[in-house]
Amino acid sequence: MTTLLAELDRALAQRAAQGGPARLHSRPLAAGEGWWVEDLVCTADHRDRSFEESRSHVAIALVVAGSFQYRSPAGRAMMTPGSLLLGNPGDPFECGHEHGAGDRCVSFSYSPWFVEEIASSAGVRPGQMAFKISRLPPMPDWAPLVARACSGLFVEAEAAWEELALELWVKAVAADHGRSRPTAPPSGAEARVTRVARLIERAGEHEPFTLQRLAREAGMSRYHFLRTFQAMTGVTPHQYVCRTRLRHAATRLVEDGARVIDIAFDSGYGDVSNFNHAFRREFGMSPRQFRRRFS
Repeated sequence: MTTLLAELDRALAQRAAQGGPARLHSRPLAAGEGWWVEDLVCTADHRDRSFEESRSHVAIALVVAGSFQYRSPAGRAMMTPGSLLLGNPGDPFECGHEHGAGDRCVSFSYSPWFVEEIASSAGVRPGQMAFKISRLPPMPDWAPLVARACSGLFVEAEAAWEELALELWVKAVAADHGRSRPTAPPSGAEARVTRVARLIERAGEHEPFTLQRLAREAGMSRYHFLRTFQAMTGVTPHQYVCRTRLRHAATRLVEDGARVIDIAFDSGYGDVSNFNHAFRREFGMSPRQFRRRFS
């Protein structure tokens, strides 16, 4: 289990032992003029009623562990590790945990005037500044930014957070305006896909995940499961498994001094060259380069 999950599990265990309502634990990571970044751990579960909130800032939250349901005027979305939550200032929103307990996010917040400054410098027109959709799924283009944010939970690098915050907003706006609003999921599909996503997140790296097995876990036919999983997460089940394992491997490269070859084998790769190729394709650099840059 990675530290990303372990921190969430500690918070959930503490709530179970002490009782009481759900809490949102916030740890400031970095801040500057008009922007700030937090490590957010939520302990809500199916017992907790979601309620409408609003924010005065622009929000982009990277999910690093757990899952939850996010509702905003831009639509309803299932948030899983690797996906990005998008929020506009003044828009009402709700977060629910009907299908699983807790989540952990790296949350980037921007004041409206700071966003206007970025937009002006990046050539983003005023009509493109507001997010049209509520979630961006895990995609190859996001992998280096996701890995940098996850590694930042363990390595203090104040200047790197500001660079990441700027890059993240510009890429999110560009991706958001190239996508249409997602359609509502079929009845019961959200709970089934959430169950499978959480199973993958917590499984050992050598756990065999065939499409047939995952479809059986979801109680669907293989073809129906494949279409539904991809529609709700933005990636196929195989891509989700591979990216989850590579994300865990990237976290280990920063956290501990294990050899690359050992991390490769622990990640389910029988050949270190295949691991290096997959890692470079996902993060744009080799495992050793990644370790030198972010450790």
